[in-house]
Order: sequence, then structure tokens, then C-alpha cells
Amino acid sequence: MSPQASPPLPSATPSNGERAKRARRLLIARQFPPFSSRQWRVFAISTTAGFFDNYDSALLSLALKQIQRGLGIAEARLGATLSLIRLGYLASLTLSPLADVFGRRQILLYTIVGYTMFTAISAAAPHTASFVGAQFLARAFSGAEATVSLVILAEEVDAAVRGWALGMQGALSISGYGLAAVAFAMIGIIPFGWRGLYALALLPLALIIPLRRILPESRRFEPTHDPQNLRPKSMLAPLHGLFSSYPKRLSSIFVVVFVGAMAGGAVGFFVPKYLQEVHHWSPGRVSSLYIFGGAVGILGNIVSGRVSDRFGRRIVGPVFIAMEALLAYQLYTIATEAIVVLWMGWLFCDQAGITVSSAYSAELFPTSFRAAAAGALYVARYGGGALGLLCEGMLYGIMGSHWVAIRILTICWLLSAGLMYLLFPETAGRELEEIAPPVRES
Repeated sequence: MSPQASPPLPSATPSNGERAKRARRLLIARQFPPFSSRQWRVFAISTTAGFFDNYDSALLSLALKQIQRGLGIAEARLGATLSLIRLGYLASLTLSPLADVFGRRQILLYTIVGYTMFTAISAAAPHTASFVGAQFLARAFSGAEATVSLVILAEEVDAAVRGWALGMQGALSISGYGLAAVAFAMIGIIPFGWRGLYALALLPLALIIPLRRILPESRRFEPTHDPQNLRPKSMLAPLHGLFSSYPKRLSSIFVVVFVGAMAGGAVGFFVPKYLQEVHHWSPGRVSSLYIFGGAVGILGNIVSGRVSDRFGRRIVGPVFIAMEALLAYQLYTIATEAIVVLWMGWLFCDQAGITVSSAYSAELFPTSFRAAAAGALYVARYGGGALGLLCEGMLYGIMGSHWVAIRILTICWLLSAGLMYLLFPETAGRELEEIAPPVRES
């Protein structure tokens, strides 16, 4: 008697259709990390913080020729004037540490109000001094705003996708450049020209404030996550902790970002002026480059965030920064339509390098003074940018050409790339408390 046949067992090997479904799910998970609803809310709201900062920064660059003519700024004084405006970011160091004392959410709300108010005042500035003053203060608030938005997101997301999250935040925030480019294309029909473009900064205020109210406080700042009560007790405590507890890390990131920004400040600001004066582009064509080419360039935020999560910040950052230097040098040399490709490549690498350095600023320091540390990064970035513009003005006096002066400054990026590789530790994939243990500050 033959044994009864057993029923067939289910196949252990998935079908082609099942494998395809799994592959699609894996791809989606890699592109869109499994955030909780709270993390998605923090990500979405914090991303809006950098949007208007980028709108204002792009507007000053795009409309530089028109602002210069409207306020009567002499060519020889242009670099120094732009340098003074950028120094406003230094003042953000007095505001961003407040987030370590009073909370990320509260300071974020106040900074958006201050930034919007002073940007609108810039529209009514009757002369150069008042315009520079209003822009100086706008930069102070916007720098603190962007700092706190970076910190609150870094403290919420998981270590494995922190680079991706910060890169995506940077990419979406920099779309403010696209809005500025669209507005700049209509500078001839918008009432009051460049002044009208600055006045537009008032419009989003009614939407931004309600959005801030649904933003939760950072978990790492909440008392339940701080059982040892390490929260700073005074306004000066975060700065004291920053300078006393991790002096080597602070000096390393400050020098790397400062030196790199000396090139970035001049290269980025003068592109629209260069295209209009040397390549004879119209404002509309400049805007189209910023809108369509910029959409490609800002992918550098996302790519570098994802790649640095996998291969490490210490390798990926220097590579992109070095490439940025080479592309910028050619950008201000070439006389053909290849300038479009060079600009997109430069922007890609520029945003990639910024993403890695921003991640470092949030990762290398403990919660008790993380906002102060991120604020120091802004001081380094925009202080270096201000000095770079000042140096550009001095080199212009010697060389008689803005473009030759800018090519000389691109050397700073090569130095910055080398220093990042030599001085920085690896932080990718590590929890924040492992990278920088909590420090008690009184």
C-alpha cells in the first residue's frame, strides 16, 4: 500500500510578482524613511523656516544690479556693502542660544516674526545705510531661525536617516531661491521694482504663525528626556558650554566652514551680475536658470545626505567641496553656453557641502548647547562670506576685475576640503548622545 500523498507545502521561494512588490517597498523605504507622524510634522514645519531666508538671500543676489542702481552704490563699494549685510548673521549667535534655554519651538516662532518685519522694512529703505541696517537685522533673525529648524529636526529623526532628513530639509528650503527667481523675472512689472519684491515677504506671515503653533517641542529638550536636569539655567550657559566643553570640535568646524565660505560668499552673490554684464543675459533668462537649473542643483542636498549616511560624512563632504572649487573656477572663466552646466554642477556640489557641514554642526555637540553650536556655524559661514566679499572688493582694486578676484578666492574651498578630512570625526549612523555625551552647565 503506497503511503498517502502529503499535501503540497507552500513554496518557500516567493514568486516574481512578490519579489517585485518587495523591491518596490524597499525602494520606497529608502527614499522615504519610515518617520512617525510626529517626525513628519516636525520635518514639514521646520523645513518652512529656511524657505524665506533663502528667498531673501537669493533676492539680494538676483536683484543686485537693480538695487545697486536704485541706491546709488558705487562699484568699488559693492563688496564692502554686501559684506556688512552678511555680518548680520554674526548677530544670530545672540539669538540662537536662547533655544537651548527657553526651547526650540518658542524661539522659532519669534525669529520668523523678526525676520519678516525687517525684510519688509528693507523695501522702504530710502538710502544705502537704512537698507544695510534693515538687512543686517533681517539676517540676524533668519540665521537664528534656520539654526533652530536644523536643530529641532536633527534631534527628532533616527540616526540612520539623519543625513537624508537634513539634506531633504535643505533641498526643500532652498526652493525659496526658486520663488525669488520667479518674482525677479517680473521685476519690470511688479510695482516699485526690487522694493516690491522685498515687500512680498510680508504675505506669508499670516500662514507661518499658525503653522508654528502645531510644532511640538524637541523630544531631547523636553524635561522627560532630561532626567538629570542638564538644561541650561541662564542665557550665557550655552555659550559657556560651547567654548569650554568641546573647544577642539568648535574650532575645527568654525575654521573649515569659515574658510570655505570666503569663496562661497563671492561666487554665489555675483553670478546674476556676471551673467547679465558678461554674457548679456536678460533678467528673465537669469530667472529661468535659477528655476530650472536650480531644480537640478538642489538635488545635491538629498544626494549628499543619503550618500553620507552610507559612506560617511568625513569622506563625502571633502569630495563635494573640492569639486565645488574646480567648477566655480571654470564658471567664472568660460565664455560659452556650457556655463549653464557648470552653474548647475557648482550648485549641486555647494548644497552637498553645506548639507554635510550642517549635519556636523548638529551632531558634534550635546543637547544642552546644540543650538548655540549650530548658531556658531552660521557665524562661521556668513562671517567667512562677509570677509570673502570684502576680500573680493580688495582684489578688485588690484586686479580691476570682479571675475579674476573671484577665481582667486576659489582656492579657499580646496583648503576647506583638506581640513574637513583631517580634523573631523565620523558621525554617520551614530546616536547624538554617543557622539557628544550630555554636559551639565549651570
